[in-house]
Amino acid sequence: METAINLEIKAIQHIGIPVTNVVISALFYSKLGFSNVMERHFDHNGAQGTCIMMKRGDIIIELYQMPAEVLPEIAVRKDGHIDHVAFDVADIDEAFDIIKQGGFDIIEPEPVFLQFWEKGCKYFNITGPDGERLEFNQVL
Repeated sequence: METAINLEIKAIQHIGIPVTNVVISALFYSKLGFSNVMERHFDHNGAQGTCIMMKRGDIIIELYQMPAEVLPEIAVRKDGHIDHVAFDVADIDEAFDIIKQGGFDIIEPEPVFLQFWEKGCKYFNITGPDGERLEFNQVL
């Protein structure tokens, strides 16, 4: 077994779930006691999607609705609706360097900025042995 890299992962930051109707999904999670703590639009290949962060206690679920042309694929999934697990890190650039030096398969060429939360966030993803996506995220 290989030696673990020296990266502090503070906690699971959120679990990302692609949905076909973000309004209906937000209502569903609100019935479970989650509150909408952030809502933003994002660009995906020139079309607009919507992301809502639902929080209850220390648990955050990211509900995101992709643009219309992507929704049919999401709607027919039988398993695997959880798209990614995000780890909270204190310094995204340091985490990127450590992960890169560790030889992991990084999807993005550098951390990506999103205008989420109050001051934005930066993230990048790696893939696991079975193609699972693991996101490293810093809320700025």
